[in-house]
Amino acid sequence: MKIFTASQIHDLDRYTIEHEPISSVALMERAAVALKKELLGFCNEETEFIVFAGPGNNGGDALAVTRLLRDEGVKAVAYLFNVSGKLSDDCAANRDRLKAKYADALKEITQEFEPPKLTSDVVVVDGLFGSGLSKPLTGGFAAVVRYINQSDAKVVSIDLPSGLMPEDNMYNVRQNIIEADVTLTLGMKKLCMMLADNQQYVGELRVLDIGLSRDFIRDTDAQYEVVDEMMVRCRMLSRDKFAHKGTMGHALLVAGSYGMAGAALLASKACLRSGVGKLTVHTPLCNSTIMQLGVPEAVVDVDRDEESFSQAVDSSRYDALGIGPGLGTLETAAVAMMTQIRSSKVPVVIDADALNILAVHRAWLQQLPDGMILTPHPKEMDKLCDTAPADDYDRLMKASDLAQRLRGYIILKGHYSALCMPDGKIYFNSTGNAGMATAGSGDVLTGIITGLLARGYVPADAALVGMYLHGLAGDYAARDLGMESLIAGDIIKYLPKAFSYSLYNR
Repeated sequence: MKIFTASQIHDLDRYTIEHEPISSVALMERAAVALKKELLGFCNEETEFIVFAGPGNNGGDALAVTRLLRDEGVKAVAYLFNVSGKLSDDCAANRDRLKAKYADALKEITQEFEPPKLTSDVVVVDGLFGSGLSKPLTGGFAAVVRYINQSDAKVVSIDLPSGLMPEDNMYNVRQNIIEADVTLTLGMKKLCMMLADNQQYVGELRVLDIGLSRDFIRDTDAQYEVVDEMMVRCRMLSRDKFAHKGTMGHALLVAGSYGMAGAALLASKACLRSGVGKLTVHTPLCNSTIMQLGVPEAVVDVDRDEESFSQAVDSSRYDALGIGPGLGTLETAAVAMMTQIRSSKVPVVIDADALNILAVHRAWLQQLPDGMILTPHPKEMDKLCDTAPADDYDRLMKASDLAQRLRGYIILKGHYSALCMPDGKIYFNSTGNAGMATAGSGDVLTGIITGLLARGYVPADAALVGMYLHGLAGDYAARDLGMESLIAGDIIKYLPKAFSYSLYNR
């Protein structure tokens, strides 16, 4: 699923109008029908809909849906804010339609506004501003937003919560943004909806199909895209019936230090569950017995140091390298890590303490070979950039910029993990849940991607498929075990089910 910018959404609407063909007001009516169906689901005998309509096309949607709700016999009143005397053509047309059919359902505000009482029996329909907003709300509209937010009413926003801009909200005034319980967005998700710090405004998100041009969507490039099943399935490699362990790839994991054998164990098990033929784990002597007993399928290569990583491994006989889980940040480990990465001629996944080491030695970032896959969580990303982001959009843009400068791949982990590509494109993951916010989950992701790389996936596909399967396994685990009790090992346990679903349900 593509995510278009506000400008592209405007072009999509215009293209649909010109090529369906359909009038703009008829397209608005189509949207209103879809909105009405959803809004009726919030309705009981006591419910009253109070609709707040702005002067633009978002307000036109709100006025149209007020009329359709009244057609259903539902109590609904619209407050149209026409303080400047300038309405969009379609907003004006829907004002006139509502006024002609249900005059008592329209209150047009041109000067003073006497706010209605918003009780718990009221559903507020927020149609003040949509994706066309480009600056923070101020003055009277900001006051209306704050009044709605402090009420007990259920709030449903049309397309976008009013005050929230579709992409960049770095300099927005956040107390002047509607805090919706539900957002009914039209056509497709917007970039702002994928960012954690905007979730308090978006609430529950529902995407409504209003029949926008599929040709335009198919043929128009988008910088942002949501990963779906088909994107993953078409990238997955099938297993040759004559395969043997020598043809399925040999992965090397450099992981673990004193007290951190668990990270190496989790990454190793996940790597093996990802289809790799052989796995060698390089770890300090203190972890040797733990690894031999915990993951007998792996070969253990013991570092000369008893407690930490101190010597690079000849990687010429391996097909992929994963480095970082539980590695520690001692200076000897840091030097060995960079030597390992620089000398490796195979695809590399960098995670956890390897990222922390790079954050301390930021000049080393420029020495990373092309095609690296880095998997930071937000705090690790901030350390790599050596600056606190203004918000999640700013962090995402920094991650994308770094991926382009390094000519590599960065998976910025989160609810919608974002895969930043070297060409500037960003893919948002559609799987995963809050139960995966648990220690070791990132080590599992590292193991999965390392296994896929050794198996023969190109880095772009290994990163995209890996993060999707990681989240899907977590979703299966949460469904059976619940999010509260989910641990990283459960993700590994459900990896076979995630692989099976993605490979065989085509």
